[in-house]
Amino acid sequence: MSGRLRTVEEHLAAILAEVRALDPVEVPLAAAVGRVLAEALRGRVDIPVFDNSAMDGFAVRFDDVADASPERAVTLRVVADLPAGDPADPALGAGEAIRIMTGAPVPTAADAIVPFEDTRDGLAASLGEIAVLRAPRRRSAHIRRRGEDLRAGDEVLPAGTVLTPHALGAAAAAGIGGAVRVHRRPRVVVLSTGSELVPAGEPLARGQIPESNSTLLAGLAAAAGAEIVRVAVSSDDEQAFAELLHAAHDADAVITSGGVSAGAYEVVKNALAGQVAFVKVAMQPGKPQAFGRLADGPLLFGLPGNPVSAAVSFEVFVRPALRAMQGIRDTARPVLRLPAAVGWRTPAGRRQYLPAIVDTSDPARWSVRPAAPGGSGSHLAGSLAAATAYAVVPAEVDAVAAGDPVDVMLLS
Repeated sequence: MSGRLRTVEEHLAAILAEVRALDPVEVPLAAAVGRVLAEALRGRVDIPVFDNSAMDGFAVRFDDVADASPERAVTLRVVADLPAGDPADPALGAGEAIRIMTGAPVPTAADAIVPFEDTRDGLAASLGEIAVLRAPRRRSAHIRRRGEDLRAGDEVLPAGTVLTPHALGAAAAAGIGGAVRVHRRPRVVVLSTGSELVPAGEPLARGQIPESNSTLLAGLAAAAGAEIVRVAVSSDDEQAFAELLHAAHDADAVITSGGVSAGAYEVVKNALAGQVAFVKVAMQPGKPQAFGRLADGPLLFGLPGNPVSAAVSFEVFVRPALRAMQGIRDTARPVLRLPAAVGWRTPAGRRQYLPAIVDTSDPARWSVRPAAPGGSGSHLAGSLAAATAYAVVPAEVDAVAAGDPVDVMLLS
């Protein structure tokens, strides 16, 4: 490794320079939640599709009821009944009304809706004659006009949109059905390394620890939109590790944990020196990092082995790359600036990413505090369960005091 510390921005830029959006595939709209649009979607119908009633009540001519009041009720004769879905367009003359339900097409001759609540007996006396007690506020009151939200041909969703349930609902409302073109999910292999690792739940001998990074990293990658094609654990034997790497040739990315530091048994470094870059980044945790492209194609992200280091490294470097592979333009997590609820120490000369909890109990004043009572520690895996964010403290700051403003990277 070089002795110079890279900045976080330098290392992330080197990674993103190697990333390309994956080819598009077609998937049914109904199955596209979480996928990323490869091309813009344009509306095929207006929203609303036609003028329709926003209330249950009566379609009227505004001039007939403009002066209605409780003292001077206006009597109208009900001449038709329009439930939602009825295509009829009944005639409407002076002194007449048409009973109409929410969502039903507004008759061409009507220019206002009087809700049941603004008539003397409401629904109970809604056929025959009605007495209007309150005038509509204006002409077109309670009428949803055709195309007031969106016109056919308008862009509903731009390329790069993550298809949330709300986005899918908007697309369907605009008449878009069938298949949509989305970027393929990145195919990811996760490899944990270390001869000390034992499957979680199995008995431990002296010097052994439960293997947790594969579960952590596979979950984080899946949450970032990746397809997890393989998860494996390697000892510090280089041949065993090389065989696992060879089996990952069909992946878009390989994420390893452990084996990238300066020790004697760093299997990732020993096996891949000269093929990928091993660097030191000015951050804590997560100082040792590896990145490059393997000979058979996949990108390799070599992350430190301590659980908090692996989690932070994923958020800062791997997640943006996986999102970029899916055509997402904004790859960063949202960041807020919040006051620190307590003080804590920070590492000299390195940007700190501290697992943290955002306290939202006071809606007017959110604050942030460390997730672990002991503060910072790359081995404090238990603190990750409570963390809802990372407090991000610049390298030039020596300590955070209670009340200091802190940048907070939200994790959800």
